[in-house]
Amino acid sequence: MSGVREVICRPHLKRPVWRFVVLAAAGASLAGTGLAVVRVAYGDGPADVWAYVGLLVALLGVACLHGAVVQVSADAYGVHSRTLLRRRSVPWHDIADLRVYVQYGRHSEEIHRVEVVLRGGPTRRLPLPAGVSSDDRPDFDAKLDALRALHRLYGTPESSHVAVISKRTAGRGTAVPLTLCVLLLAGAGLAAWFVPAAESVNHAWTSAVPCTAEAPAAEGSVSPVPERSREPDGECLTTLSAVITRAEVGEGKQRSWLYFAESRPLERLSVSQEGARGFRPGDRVELTVWRGEVRQVTGEHHVWREHFPSGGEVAVIAAGCALAAGYPGSLVLLRRRGRRLPADEVLPSALPFAGALAATALWLLPLCYVHPTTPPTSPGALTWAVAGSLATLILFTWAWRATRIRTPHKAAAPRTPPEPFDEDEDEEVFLTARFLESTDFNPNNFGTHIVLGGGPPAVTPHPGPGRFAAKRIPVERLTVKDVRRPRGGDGDGVPRSWQIAELDDAGRSVRLTAAPADLARIIRALSPARMPAPPPGSA
Repeated sequence: MSGVREVICRPHLKRPVWRFVVLAAAGASLAGTGLAVVRVAYGDGPADVWAYVGLLVALLGVACLHGAVVQVSADAYGVHSRTLLRRRSVPWHDIADLRVYVQYGRHSEEIHRVEVVLRGGPTRRLPLPAGVSSDDRPDFDAKLDALRALHRLYGTPESSHVAVISKRTAGRGTAVPLTLCVLLLAGAGLAAWFVPAAESVNHAWTSAVPCTAEAPAAEGSVSPVPERSREPDGECLTTLSAVITRAEVGEGKQRSWLYFAESRPLERLSVSQEGARGFRPGDRVELTVWRGEVRQVTGEHHVWREHFPSGGEVAVIAAGCALAAGYPGSLVLLRRRGRRLPADEVLPSALPFAGALAATALWLLPLCYVHPTTPPTSPGALTWAVAGSLATLILFTWAWRATRIRTPHKAAAPRTPPEPFDEDEDEEVFLTARFLESTDFNPNNFGTHIVLGGGPPAVTPHPGPGRFAAKRIPVERLTVKDVRRPRGGDGDGVPRSWQIAELDDAGRSVRLTAAPADLARIIRALSPARMPAPPPGSA
């Protein structure tokens, strides 16, 4: 790539794209014609239809036109990008680094983009090149190598390796998890605000009694005529008779209906699917009216009752939203803790915080359901709340410690010294580890474990016992260059808690990954000074 002088990236357009570009001009013409000519000739009717059709086609064409004219080029001056509405150029001396930004599609497919890191920290994402699929990846890598070669030739890069920013790395932005956290907290606050109102309505419904007031008898009358009177606020229950003509059960999220004979006392009533299935045409039912609406339908074999959420149910929703907001909040916290790490270094997992939140939900949600508006006062409830709070405090303390950043130096020096490894011992030890590159001793990345003891170190595709299909590791040509934490370019298959040893295999860079303690033991075993000569005929 040292001979590269210019790089040009254009979209790989297909014939349908150019057709849509032509449709842009046609759509704009249709829209103008619909507004200027057809409206004058036909008034308000067909003109609007033509205008809407033309506008829709024009928008589709403009979107395709934007994708057709986009271009990114690089030369001795810098990087130039051109879109339908903007042209931008950045000189090489203002660019600190070029790195890969991984976007994720709807089905978790990875889309690789090039990100320009400017001096001082701002970043700009280039529209091209883009690796959308595995077929596009070789071309994307070639264009990225060419851009980095120009950067090395005319600029001063800050890093020698390609940084890959994925969803697991420290350089990922916090806008999405922070927005999700704020929205969930807002939903929790809104639900908590409705708790007293829901509790009041539910209590009023459950405590409502039939309307039994009678009008007073008139003076001089022989027998007063009793009358059913309805309270002004409709808090009492009024019962009406009706006959069901048919029941319509909705599918999916569609509403279900009960239809009444002669539209008395109303034409139809929206009920649940279970309620509609419980009634048959011709059933005589009683309708219970409360606050001006039918709240209950009572038949001979089935009863439908409108559900009023209690304050406890709404309080559970509020607490659930607040706990759910804790997970994106923990992601923001982890990125904040790792703000001094390199942008492509993998952060610890937030699953410990998720476990603490799930354990908190086990005691908090039942407590909110039982005591939605008042704090617990009974000894049992107080004991439950105090014990749950202590457990939550302990779990979050453990999660904080479990997600701290462990550097390789600290991981390589545990509190208790590791057991010395003796290559001459007969007992075989299988350690979970793997090489990330395909080599002669790890063809097609088949190895999942490394066996130590009972012979020279070897790569095996199984956890033992025995050295079946094992490939001996040529320790005489391996040199350890560095031990580091995982990076985004190492792939998502490397666990966050593992570490990576960069080895030199006769001039070729090879990466070995394992848990910190296992990796330290493997590195000691791979030392050529401590390894005996391999026996004749060994694999």
